[in-house]
Order: sequence, then C-alpha cells, then structure tokens
Amino acid sequence: MIFKQIFDVESSTYTYYIADVKSGEAVLIDPVDTHINDYLDLLKQHQCRLKYSLETHVHADHITGGGLLRKKTDALTGVASACGAQAADLQLNDGDEIKFAQEVIKVIATPGHTPGSISFLWRDRLFTGDSLLINGCGRTDFQDGSATNLFESIANKIFTLPDETLIYPGHDYNGRHVSSVAQEKAINPRVAGKTLNEFIEIMNNLNLPKPKLIDIAVPANRMCGLPEPEVVQG
Repeated sequence: MIFKQIFDVESSTYTYYIADVKSGEAVLIDPVDTHINDYLDLLKQHQCRLKYSLETHVHADHITGGGLLRKKTDALTGVASACGAQAADLQLNDGDEIKFAQEVIKVIATPGHTPGSISFLWRDRLFTGDSLLINGCGRTDFQDGSATNLFESIANKIFTLPDETLIYPGHDYNGRHVSSVAQEKAINPRVAGKTLNEFIEIMNNLNLPKPKLIDIAVPANRMCGLPEPEVVQG
C-alpha cells in the first residue's frame, strides 16, 4: 500500500492519497482543484486508476478537485448525504463502507463544523477533515455549524476510538502532519478536559474572519467543483 499526504499551501489543506499497487486501485480524500496534475502524476507513477474521490465536507476555503477527477479518470465522487451536494455519485451516511482493492474505508458521521461533516476510518488512521484538527477543531459559526454537535462528535465518535488511532486532519496551519486520539484527548486546548458549556463558550468567542472564498467555494463544492450545466431551452 502507498499512502501520501499532499499539502496545498494556499489553503493549508491536506489531501490524502491511498493506493494499492497490486490491484491498481486508488482513493483520494479532499482533493484540491489546483493539484489535479499532481494527482494524475501519482496515479500514472503507480499505474493505478482512481476509484473514489471522497470529501469530508463541503469546503469553504478551497474548491474541490472531485468533479475534474471524475471527468478525467471516471472516479466516483463521495460526499455526505447531509451536505446537499446532489452532484456527487455517492451520498454517504454514518456506517457506510467504501471498498477498494482488499481495503475498507468506514464512514463516521462527525457533524458540527457543518451538518454534513464526516470522517473516514482506514486501518488505524482517521481522516477528520475539519471536525478535529491538531490542537484545535473546525469553527462552527457558518454553514449551519453547531458547537454542541461538534462536541458530541468529538467526544462520542472520535475520542471513543482506540488511543493509538492516528488523526490526519483536513488542515494544519503550523507545519504539523499527524496526531493521535490519545494526544488530542490529553492536550487539545479546545476539547481536552472541557465540558460542553466550556466548549460552546470557546467556540462562540473565536472571532475569526470570514473565509475569503466561502461565497464561491461552497456553491461550487456542492457541484463537486464544476460549474452548473447549462439548461438548454427547447
């Protein structure tokens, strides 16, 4: 198996590439539209075909490459059913299993950052998107976010996984690559040892600026990053 973490400097987004050379099948999680050629080069290098392009949520800070990858590789796009991304091939729900080669990726609903936020569990690795970051978590002040739901997702879904489970986030702004359930339970300043009310207080007072691309990225990502098809009048 080949596993790669690919970083987009502009949005500080991590994309994850998992490939099984023996079967020739690969998966991408949270691809960015400006890195399509990088992904295609990896597939060519490993002589793999892309089977799935998966999203942890509808992103507000970059445009997904899922739709472009579907056009170029015939990969199926997968987004949570609660995201409202009707253009996606797979409308994913909690407990779904995505199978490729001899591998299984389990879908875990982790709403809060957005109602449709999901995490993907593969082997001992959890791809958390913006639900849980390294020493942080995604904001909950737009896209119908909910601090209560995010706290419950982290406490009851993510933190109940084995301590040695590796956490691979959707973003990092400080050069970090990976954490673990044990580490985040112990030292994450937003959630470690916090009550629900304390967490809500923290999230309600982040006072973060609005993402620069939100008005463009959210509607685009509901279309898998592609423009809406023109309606032919007849």
